[in-house]
Amino acid sequence: MPYGVFLLAPRFPGQTDRVALDRALAAVDAAERVHLDEVWIAEHHFMPYGVCPDALTFAALALGRTRRVAVGTAVSVLTTAHPVAIAERALLLDNLSGGRFHLGVGRGGPWLDLEVFGAGLERYEHGFTEAIDLLLRAATGPTVAGTPGFPFREVPVVPAPATRPHPPVAVAATSRDTVAVAAARGLPLLLGMHVGDEEKRGMVEHYRDSGGPADAPHVSAVVLHVADRRREAVAEVMAAAPGWLRAGLAAHVPVDGRPGPTRDPHAYARHLCDLHPVGDLDYCAARLARSAERTGVRRVIAMVEATGDPAHTLRDVAALGALRRAGSGLGPVRPGASDLGKLA
Repeated sequence: MPYGVFLLAPRFPGQTDRVALDRALAAVDAAERVHLDEVWIAEHHFMPYGVCPDALTFAALALGRTRRVAVGTAVSVLTTAHPVAIAERALLLDNLSGGRFHLGVGRGGPWLDLEVFGAGLERYEHGFTEAIDLLLRAATGPTVAGTPGFPFREVPVVPAPATRPHPPVAVAATSRDTVAVAAARGLPLLLGMHVGDEEKRGMVEHYRDSGGPADAPHVSAVVLHVADRRREAVAEVMAAAPGWLRAGLAAHVPVDGRPGPTRDPHAYARHLCDLHPVGDLDYCAARLARSAERTGVRRVIAMVEATGDPAHTLRDVAALGALRRAGSGLGPVRPGASDLGKLA
């Protein structure tokens, strides 16, 4: 199973944006050091839920600091950016990194981003398919022409893709309609950490029923936090995550009159602990194996910032490295949480 980290760069209460970004960047370095397969970076605007507003820029820095690990965006939001501009930047990173860049794209949400960037609800609600098709044409080259929603004359694509036919693209999906869009184009799914195994399995099945390839390398995001005992791991998450979630959920402001998120932050934090590998290493290994069996998705990226503590984050990256080695037959899952800091 390929293992990677999923970085939100969340700002927890009492922290600065710089602390959040430094913690995420340290996790990139640690992922390379413990031989993880991938690093994926989230993108959010105007909120403490995640303080990286441009996943492509962060990905460029991460690629420049590493030599082996793949780096992806989870996700670059197509609704608030021009698809050709995203394609150009993806092609640049594809060339400069020797093919280590993966582009994750998504629709985004009905938030104030649409007002600030001038995209509007119409493009959010009805323009995603047009945008993704234009992005794929631009990422493939050698030329690209406009569409009704993005009118422009035909232009050459520079640079040409280093990875053929285009850099790897995955699609974040939270609805059956988006799953079908990805399946029709043979693009793997990015499945979020807010849903459990049964829903993820249902999306994978709908993907196959919609004509998607059976061997598509879908990606499943989970929350991972490790301590010597499961009770301790859950307590550490529950002591910190509700404060972050409270502020982050409140900052998701709809652009129109629809209601915003209404999740209770304590209940949601506990829900994440129950869904995901939060516990000792053996518990986490068993939980990841069971999830892979249930969903059929064997490519996992773990959100390792669930407490906001930089030391905890490095400990969790080291734990994921230990789990990867054990899953690859390279060694047993032996170290306790108190030993994992040495690995990171």
